[in-house]
Amino acid sequence: MAVAGSLLISAAPGSLQAPKASAAVKLTGKTKKVAYRNTFVGKHGRLRVKGTKLVDKKGKAVQLRGISSHGINWDVGEPFVNEKALRNLRDEWGVNCFRVAMYTEDYNGYCVTDTASRKKLLAKIDTAVKAGRKLGMYVIIDWHILSDGNPKKNQSKAKAFFKKMSNKYRKEKHVFYEICNEPNGGVQWKTIKSYAKSVIKVIRKADKNAVVIVGTPTWSQDVDMAAKSPLKGKNIMYAFHFYAATHGDDLRAKVNAALRIKLPLFCSEFSACDASGNGNYDFSSANKWISLMNRNKISYCCWSLSNKP
Repeated sequence: MAVAGSLLISAAPGSLQAPKASAAVKLTGKTKKVAYRNTFVGKHGRLRVKGTKLVDKKGKAVQLRGISSHGINWDVGEPFVNEKALRNLRDEWGVNCFRVAMYTEDYNGYCVTDTASRKKLLAKIDTAVKAGRKLGMYVIIDWHILSDGNPKKNQSKAKAFFKKMSNKYRKEKHVFYEICNEPNGGVQWKTIKSYAKSVIKVIRKADKNAVVIVGTPTWSQDVDMAAKSPLKGKNIMYAFHFYAATHGDDLRAKVNAALRIKLPLFCSEFSACDASGNGNYDFSSANKWISLMNRNKISYCCWSLSNKP
């Protein structure tokens, strides 16, 4: 569920540490001058999906290790979507991917706000895309449904939004599209699949190659359901989300079941806390998740970069 969590990527990519061990990450505020060719995007170029994995321009499997913003609709997330923040994430945290979470209804979201506010949201997305291009980081544009649990509720607005985004960024090799963050409220995979077909069709008219991430039922947990009836087409991945103090072996079993059926997965949101954001951390569970993702080269984004307690 989209709630507040802590930034939990250590100096050694792919490992989590409890707060008492956080000295492993020495934050200095200093950044580096990195030639574009030496950045992650500079080295790997446009990514595509092959089997269950993301591969680079040479066909080599890669793993993205990223951070999600909190909602850019409000002041816990919006101030941190800028080049300086992304540069620090890249240089001090080893982050190579940034997810821009734009709520669709919650917190005066895109689908319910006024025209002026909508323009500000689009401008903030553009800031992230431009920063990612300059810094050689991949950027995920996230249509962040939550209380509007059925993606079909705002399907026409989603199609218009992704038409705009895919036309504007069709030449950008570092941009991904996440078309429905966390379907919930009992919505079934067949409904999500129908929505995804409609939105992906719009994206593909402008951009034939961008990676598209599709949410799955029950707050992007039931990837095993999607695996039984996947979408047709290339460069499509399926989201799963976990909060380590809530989600353990049962959800890992679903992920492993989907992998056995060769479903390409992207963990576009996770944290080491519980799903409410108000409970304790479970670093033991979190490290089991990280190990699973590293073994299978599953890319991930931690929730979230924000000042929300």
